[in-house]
Amino acid sequence: MTTALNLAAANRLITAALAHARTHGMAPLCVAVLDAGGHVIALQREDDASILRPQIATAKARGSLGMGFGGRELARRAAANPAFIGALAALADGDMLPVPGGVLVRTADGALIGAVGISGDLSDKDEACAIAGIVSIGLVADVGAQELHTELPAS
Repeated sequence: MTTALNLAAANRLITAALAHARTHGMAPLCVAVLDAGGHVIALQREDDASILRPQIATAKARGSLGMGFGGRELARRAAANPAFIGALAALADGDMLPVPGGVLVRTADGALIGAVGISGDLSDKDEACAIAGIVSIGLVADVGAQELHTELPAS
């Protein structure tokens, strides 16, 4: 079982996330894996993914880390209080995107060790790929709203 999010684990996570996308016929993606401090460990952009995908994927992950909950919960809160989330995005210099696809990475005992951001398809599909990548390496995917994943998402 993986307990750290290092380069080797991040690369395995990305491989699994992209494999999930290809299996389900998704658009070309970009996957960013960040450590708990918000630093990029690994980032891959598939051929034909549009040019802003690295920034979007990273902003999804950093927004989740910055607030301490996954993008699904961040999106819910943005809908309820858009002015507050807009102010937070300004404080983050735009490096925060309140939509599904930013997923916290936790160990089995709940320790926060990083985040994954994926961009390229619909946000819900991006999130499913992040979950697939995270659980493939034995870690827990936290999308927010009290929703943790330890198994592959349903297709």
